[in-house]
Amino acid sequence: MKTSLIVLLCLFSFSSLAQDDGKVSIIAVGEAQDEKERLLIGKISVNGSLSEPLQRSLKEIESLIKNDLAFYKHRLETIEIEASLLKPDWENHSDKRYQVGLAAKAKGAGLEVSAEIWDSLKRESIGKESIQASGTGLRDQGHKLSDWIYTKITGKKSIFLSKIIFVSDRTSKGKDTKKELYSMDFDGRRVERLTFFNSTVISPSVSPDNKNIIYSVIQSHVQTDRKNKTTKNIDLMIYNRDSKKSITVSGHPGINSGAVYSADGKSIYFTLSKSGNADIYEMDLESKKLRQVTNHYAEDVDPTVTADGSYMSFLSNRAGKAHIYVMDPRGVEKDVRRISFVGLFNAAPRFSPDGRSIVFTSWVDQGFDLYRIDSQGNNLARLTKNFGSNEEPWWSPDGEFVIFTSQRVINRSKALQDIYIMNRDGEIVGQLTQDFGLCFSPRWTN
Repeated sequence: MKTSLIVLLCLFSFSSLAQDDGKVSIIAVGEAQDEKERLLIGKISVNGSLSEPLQRSLKEIESLIKNDLAFYKHRLETIEIEASLLKPDWENHSDKRYQVGLAAKAKGAGLEVSAEIWDSLKRESIGKESIQASGTGLRDQGHKLSDWIYTKITGKKSIFLSKIIFVSDRTSKGKDTKKELYSMDFDGRRVERLTFFNSTVISPSVSPDNKNIIYSVIQSHVQTDRKNKTTKNIDLMIYNRDSKKSITVSGHPGINSGAVYSADGKSIYFTLSKSGNADIYEMDLESKKLRQVTNHYAEDVDPTVTADGSYMSFLSNRAGKAHIYVMDPRGVEKDVRRISFVGLFNAAPRFSPDGRSIVFTSWVDQGFDLYRIDSQGNNLARLTKNFGSNEEPWWSPDGEFVIFTSQRVINRSKALQDIYIMNRDGEIVGQLTQDFGLCFSPRWTN
């Protein structure tokens, strides 16, 4: 029995070293350019006196807001000044489209921090907002204020309130490899361990309402009908973020993995090998009823589905090596079409939230790099180059960013693998994990 999707993918034929790049045109890394809005942000003005703890909290809030907005440097050109903006400075900063004034005062045991935004073009205030922050809620409230500022300016929601789910092997000891599930803020802060299997967790995905995480785990099963023989199986489980408990949703013999939710959260698409071959199925989560989606002698894995449920991308070795295919998942083998022709083989195709683009990994130039292609198989763009070995991409809920893992080999016995974030055009924004073991399978909440 195959013990992981990695083993499954390794079964694909890699005998041909020929590249198929001639069939597509590739946009170079960083070629795309975006228009930016210029944003002036002042130092927080303090009303009254603050205790030393509140002064430290104020510095954290101020740093957090500016750091949050810096993630969108491809959309916003943020100019910081040391002076406070109690009112707009039209005379000296009329070239900045927006001006943001921040103010704070002590309130109860915490802080009240307020923001006002002025539109320099219209010469008027476009909104005011305030938060109350203290203790453990400081960062959550700070991110809320950052989100309000970004949304007021752009009309779009930000990533500031989202979390990132990922897998790490940091509890491994020597050759005894263990991989567990973790959660962290979008900026890599406040890491929390979620599972304690003392085993191997793989392929997490988050439900549309953010209440559940579906993932697979390699578990031991005792077969009483075979004299208590112990076997390994890849079981599919759901972790509830409120109760912090997991239940098994699919434990068929073989592979139960690579699950993603439908847009309404009522069903999942995942790979099953219960019939001896790896195919993609849809499961109704309430009835547990299965419906087969792919039916081919090749191995079909790693589905993602568009929000309207009309289009599915997946990975298959139908052409002899792993490449990306798309189809209509509402039928069996309906309108299947290959769309990737780059690299020796591909992995981890992921639809953008709007369904227009797919980001994926390809083996090119003796290493893994990230690419983006539109859902019809056109407009191929290379996102990484000369940045280690880059895999497992996943879109942010607003479609502006991609998180991924990048591995750097230190020597023959040591490698680092951390989670990074880039914007959709391949500009690296930052490193999210450090000294946290080898990190895998980062996934954004919605």
